[in-house]
Amino acid sequence: MPIVILEAVYLLPAAVWTGSMTYSLALVQPRSAQFFTDDDQLEDFITVLAHGNRWRVLAMAATLIASAAAIIALGPWAGARVVYGIALALDVAATAVFVHVSWRHWPARVFALPEERPGFRRKLRISARAILLLVGSGFVLTLVASVGH
Repeated sequence: MPIVILEAVYLLPAAVWTGSMTYSLALVQPRSAQFFTDDDQLEDFITVLAHGNRWRVLAMAATLIASAAAIIALGPWAGARVVYGIALALDVAATAVFVHVSWRHWPARVFALPEERPGFRRKLRISARAILLLVGSGFVLTLVASVGH
């Protein structure tokens, strides 16, 4: 498979994940909090938005990891192997944060008492920013490397 196709396979989900995290942090979360004055309604809305996304995100993460690994193995120039190696490490870290949020944070949040919810929201924003930083950094690095060769 030509390397340019592998790069496109990597860059598309990296762009989608980066963009969706940016949109969530910059618009969805703040505006949802402004719109819903009732905390129970806000939690219900956020739960509805999140429902079913776990497997989509894991599919994107798996695509990123597999395509980065393929580029590392098949990369025609050493720079590609280095850049995609860094991106692979960043994507694995982002996936680990996402797995923690999905299987540890979110179930605890669903059953949290109303007075515990602000703390869970703060922790979720921190995790979301970490994912954005990790995936976004990998995306920018690989985009620059892919365009630059």
